[in-house]
Amino acid sequence: MAHFLISAAHYSSGKTSLSIGLCAALAETGLAVHPFKKGPDYIDPMWLTRASGRPCHNLDFYTMQKDEISNTISYYSKTADISVIEGNKGLYDGLDLDGSNSNAALASLTNSPVVLVLDARGMTRGIAPLILGYQAFDPSINIAGVILNQLGGSRHEQKLHSVIEHYTDVKVIGSVYKNPALSIEERHLGLMPSNEDDSADRKIQQIRDIVKQQVDIHLLQDVANTAPEFPALTKPMDEVIHIDSPLKIGVVQNAAFGFYYPGDLDAIESTGAEIVIVDTIRDEKLPDVDALFIGGGFPETRIDELEANQALRTEIKIALQQGLPCYAECGGLMYLSRNLSWQGNKGEMVGFIPADCVMHKTPQGRGYIKLEETAEHPWGAFSPIPEPVIAGHEFHYSALENLHPDLIFAYRVKRGAGITGKFDGIVINNTLACYAHLRDTESNHWAHRFVQFVQHCKKVNRSKP
Repeated sequence: MAHFLISAAHYSSGKTSLSIGLCAALAETGLAVHPFKKGPDYIDPMWLTRASGRPCHNLDFYTMQKDEISNTISYYSKTADISVIEGNKGLYDGLDLDGSNSNAALASLTNSPVVLVLDARGMTRGIAPLILGYQAFDPSINIAGVILNQLGGSRHEQKLHSVIEHYTDVKVIGSVYKNPALSIEERHLGLMPSNEDDSADRKIQQIRDIVKQQVDIHLLQDVANTAPEFPALTKPMDEVIHIDSPLKIGVVQNAAFGFYYPGDLDAIESTGAEIVIVDTIRDEKLPDVDALFIGGGFPETRIDELEANQALRTEIKIALQQGLPCYAECGGLMYLSRNLSWQGNKGEMVGFIPADCVMHKTPQGRGYIKLEETAEHPWGAFSPIPEPVIAGHEFHYSALENLHPDLIFAYRVKRGAGITGKFDGIVINNTLACYAHLRDTESNHWAHRFVQFVQHCKKVNRSKP
């Protein structure tokens, strides 16, 4: 299986735009390209999915075991011709001093040659010690090539090529000139999500065409073809629970809500449950579903449209009050609150959660988190988790205000901010709404537990007179 990991010397080197362009350029040649993204991220994978035509899966040392990462990449790559793994931050950056969760560690685990993106603005001869230092820091990492980015022109390019050829043995796979067309609009959580940008496909084509001209795609394929096989699967990927009656899980997806991990949706469907898409902007009625899953996103940018759909907001509120099971993460939590305020604009939301949601100028919670379940967790009786502490992540600029004093919570926050600093996961009726983002992994099969809970609720309702 041809594959490579694309990393950088540091954050903001232009790696993501180039990864998008490379996926699109490789896919245009007729190859089946499967993208992966290191770390907790929704937005970059959405762009990589759109560029490659295949769902991008995340690889994260914090929420996954090493063998689980290996299994994930082996499983989803088996029907692809080439896999592109986009790292996060710099090649050797990470949480731990020993680099055990770095991009380099992921390259080692997945037997991936590394293509290093170097922001070469203002550099000439200094590019050589930078490359040599990255090679010497960990000789076991195969830095198979570099893509020079943000070049000033052909003269700058020639100087850099001469220096690299004279002092190093690293291939120059591409030389990309400074070009505003390579940038994607950003907002407070990073890039503009591709599900919001009507011109996303045109932007991807634009980036693809620039990358094709300035990156040697054939040389890149040669590098990818030198990669050893991915590690073999150590266990089946379909080790799941199966429901004994048909279930429909409504998943809210539109321009306001798009933060879903493909593996989580796969885990829901693997139980036999059917996913039904719900659009909280355009749908006037709630479809016939047995539960709702409202993921994260940017509801603050769609306040007016969400507020305008009063009919659906009312139906959702009544359904939740009557016990429809619901799991809401971050943006979903915001949507279920009484109202949402951002930049002087305030709109009514569902009103099921007795709190007001206010957007701030700085993050109110950001990074990896650890949670401990309380006795109030609605899914607590289903498929108990093997570890008492759950790993996840959060990234929110909003906070809840004027919370009802008698609220109960599903999680104690061991690391992170949550809703109150000490607790996360508001529990009302059969709804769990939190700022935490979870992943369905071996240590926390939340999707399976949620589906089992939905099945239980459906049976209870059937038994009622």
